[in-house]
Amino acid sequence: MGRYLIKRLLMIFPMLIGISLITFVVIHLAPGEPVEMQVSMSPKISAATREKLREYYGLNKPLHVQYGIWVSHLARLDFGRSFGSDHRPVTEKIAERIPVTLSLNVIALILEFCLAIPIGILAATHRDTLVDRSISVFVFLGFAVPTFWLALLCMYLFGVKLNWLPISGLHSMGSDKLPFFGWLWDLAKHLILPVGIATFGSLAGLSRYMRSSMLEVLSQDYITTARAKGVKERLVIYKHALKNAMLPVITLLGFSLPGLIGGSVIFETIFAIPGMGQLFYQGVMARDYPLVMGILIIGAFLTLLGNLLADLSYAFADPRIRHGRE
Repeated sequence: MGRYLIKRLLMIFPMLIGISLITFVVIHLAPGEPVEMQVSMSPKISAATREKLREYYGLNKPLHVQYGIWVSHLARLDFGRSFGSDHRPVTEKIAERIPVTLSLNVIALILEFCLAIPIGILAATHRDTLVDRSISVFVFLGFAVPTFWLALLCMYLFGVKLNWLPISGLHSMGSDKLPFFGWLWDLAKHLILPVGIATFGSLAGLSRYMRSSMLEVLSQDYITTARAKGVKERLVIYKHALKNAMLPVITLLGFSLPGLIGGSVIFETIFAIPGMGQLFYQGVMARDYPLVMGILIIGAFLTLLGNLLADLSYAFADPRIRHGRE
């Protein structure tokens, strides 16, 4: 197990370099350039001035030289400076947005797993009944409805028509003057729509995974044997079957790790939440290469780390995997 862990950790770095190379090339091949985006509203800017800006940003160098410079900075954990008007270090801009996105997505992820796992178990233990069919209709509705469209509908209904919930930002004007619990309630009201819609959009897939996995486990011979011995159904479900049924869900949990930092571009843009998703969208639209690369590399690293954690969780949950790797 220890040898496998060391091997997987060593594989992360060459894979990260390969991902960064492909990403670097792709974003530079995209139409538009930072200089053109910045001077597009000033048509009187001369060609000489444009070339000086390209030289200032290092865009006049060959692509492989630009990549080498970027990697040398990355080795020092430096993502460079943003091409935006503030020219601030990318690490500072990302560090400002991470707490918001992390808090938002952790809450949504906890709600998603706390709801999806019981729903999947309930559907599996009541297979082909009215309960199972009702749950299927609910989850397929979640599959079918575009979340951005649902977000706009909820904003119009609960924010505009009924005026129950705020529809943008994280705080109301003057909320900093409220007492602590008043400030906390104001924050909670702002989070209800984005967190609720994000949870609903992901709930469908996870609950179906849980249902399918539970049904597969319940058909195994050891479950039949446990029932034949007279073990209570509750113990069969929650003690014997649930642990093995959780294996595919553990994999999904590992894949959810990048989303905790990467955030949701759609939700954060629609609800004007100052998180990583909104920052990434702004960076793409402005062709802010250092900012985009910084966010993408963080997401790639978390994806690889999530895969590793999922494999280790598999080994922890299933002794056959653990002993097979030792």
